[in-house]
Amino acid sequence: MQIKISARHGHLSDETQAKIKEKLAKLPRFFERLTAIDVTIDLEHRDAPNVDLRVSAEHKHDFVAECRSLELMASIDDVVEKMEQQLRKYKQKVQDRHRGPGHRQIETPEVPGQEPPTEDGPEDL
Repeated sequence: MQIKISARHGHLSDETQAKIKEKLAKLPRFFERLTAIDVTIDLEHRDAPNVDLRVSAEHKHDFVAECRSLELMASIDDVVEKMEQQLRKYKQKVQDRHRGPGHRQIETPEVPGQEPPTEDGPEDL
């Protein structure tokens, strides 16, 4: 999995980039099929940096989260939390789809007062 960090209107120190990578490296715990993580940090407004997080997964699924906060690391924490929620929700949705009854297993509704059909057919006594 690739992690790409880019900054607009400024530069991030190597130490800050390492901290960001450390936080982003935890995302595959929530969904294993991630292929790329792209973080763009806009430092145009230094008092409120904007963080844009894009995560690509297998089968052309892309997840996007954005956050603006007063501090850079607070923005990173918030955007990572939003992404974790999206990944958890998507993983749950995929698991539910595979666990649920298939479209071929449709049960016939029971009508009150009528016996369900038997496999042997009608019995004549």
